[in-house]
Amino acid sequence: MADRPPLPPFTLETARKKVQAAEDAWNTCDPEKVSLAYSEDSVWRNRDRFVRGRAEIVAFLTEKWERELDYALRKSLWTFAGNRIAVRFQYECHDAAGTWYRSYGNENWEFDEHGLMVRREASINDLVIDESDRRIFGPRNEADRDLEIPLQ
Repeated sequence: MADRPPLPPFTLETARKKVQAAEDAWNTCDPEKVSLAYSEDSVWRNRDRFVRGRAEIVAFLTEKWERELDYALRKSLWTFAGNRIAVRFQYECHDAAGTWYRSYGNENWEFDEHGLMVRREASINDLVIDESDRRIFGPRNEADRDLEIPLQ
């Protein structure tokens, strides 16, 4: 099995790198690519859904990004210890009818010794927004990588 650096135990620097790598991957909206960050038997709770293993992760993400159009995400490190990282995030997208949403959430991640995520628990709330209120436009540019996500 190939390692997926950075590996635990995490430092502030490596935890930040892991969070940015996750943000970058999810912003590709490529389910296969994103799934490679998770162990073969990874377990998720995403809102009210429970997902187990890479095949289910790919199916879940495929469905998600077919429904959530023009998806753009920001993640921010909250805290870390050992092989665990907590993040907060926001993303924006619209549905097929053109309604825009900003989704707010927190995730708890647990990694194995190879740097693969074995557990992901996500709590997410959605807010309808006007398109004119959008503030997340595509992947984050390099200069903005250290900017905090506003609360509201």
